[in-house]
Amino acid sequence: MQIIDGTIASPKGFQATGLHAGLKKIKKDLGVIYSEVPANAAAVYTTNQVKAAPIFVTKTALKNQTLQAIVVNSGVANACTGKIGMENAKKMQALAAAHLAVDQENVAIASTGVIGKQLPMSVIETGINELDLQKAEPSAFHEAILTTDTNTKEIVVTEKINGQLVTMAGVAKGSGMIHPNMATMLAFITTDACISAQLLQTLLAQKTETTFNQITVDGDTSTNDMVLVLANGLAKNSVIEENSAAYEKFVAMFQLVSETLAKMIAKDGEGATKLIEAQVTGARDALEARLVAKKIVGSSLVKTAIFGEDPNWGRIICAVGYAGSQTDPEKIDMWIGNQQLLKQSQPQLFNKKIMKETLEKETIIIKVELNIGTESGKAWGCDLTYKYIEVNALYHT
Repeated sequence: MQIIDGTIASPKGFQATGLHAGLKKIKKDLGVIYSEVPANAAAVYTTNQVKAAPIFVTKTALKNQTLQAIVVNSGVANACTGKIGMENAKKMQALAAAHLAVDQENVAIASTGVIGKQLPMSVIETGINELDLQKAEPSAFHEAILTTDTNTKEIVVTEKINGQLVTMAGVAKGSGMIHPNMATMLAFITTDACISAQLLQTLLAQKTETTFNQITVDGDTSTNDMVLVLANGLAKNSVIEENSAAYEKFVAMFQLVSETLAKMIAKDGEGATKLIEAQVTGARDALEARLVAKKIVGSSLVKTAIFGEDPNWGRIICAVGYAGSQTDPEKIDMWIGNQQLLKQSQPQLFNKKIMKETLEKETIIIKVELNIGTESGKAWGCDLTYKYIEVNALYHT
């Protein structure tokens, strides 16, 4: 498997572009991903009970398990907008279908931005009609989906599967209100692999649990999130079957794309200066290991300690203790970087100079060994900074 330079349109048969329609003052705010042929599709959505109109429209479209296009806007979430918002979401889907000359039920839509505002449909209509795939700029799609993100997030990988070169690409947005079981994040994955929609859905659900659902920035779960995957089969590989060598290769590609995007989102948390990775081992259950890891990276006290470059391991052990998983409080080992802080729950002397250098890095790895089992789990988050307060205090205004 190779990581290559590319875009969400790198797999065969995909095109993408984006533009500034006018939902935001200057930056790009409308984009499209298009497949030359209907693609097998899968999706997962926010678990927030208050869901935005685009979620319902896309869920309905996915009933046939195929998609040919995804249209995304940023700047306005079209959430908590009532009947008008739902009508606008359906109209957005219809406008895109007409412009792209595809069946309406094969168009997914997604929105991100301010909650409670109606979509300005004249702006949406004009923007959709100006999307030009003949002059496609796929990187413009990467930009068009951003809100408070400071950078685009993308990855492209290739692998030989059943004698054919298969390409998989992913792009995502997310910076604040990130606390999946899904959150304010959108992620789109395209591949030219030939694989059934059913197997794609199974894999997406599995990998979401260990990647996208293991990131947290601020503990808030949004109304709009989704991850969409399209597989159009144009690599012409023989169909990937479950429990085969080909499937194992495809799973490895999917894991790499999903985990990379998840870590990029966590690292780009609003105001963040550091990525925090928690690695929990020695748990009795994999789910409990992931739960402990996520509690560590989600702790406001841990996040502020990392921002202040303070090796306050008491905050970490506190998060382990209230995670709700099985632990033996007398058996816990803990490290920040390569410096051991606890052994069998007893404090250990550490090199302060090396610890200072460790905490100055952009990525901080916290390792916790529970010593009660063999299962493990990871989670990713970021530090909590003064800038986070500033960004969110002024977000609407």
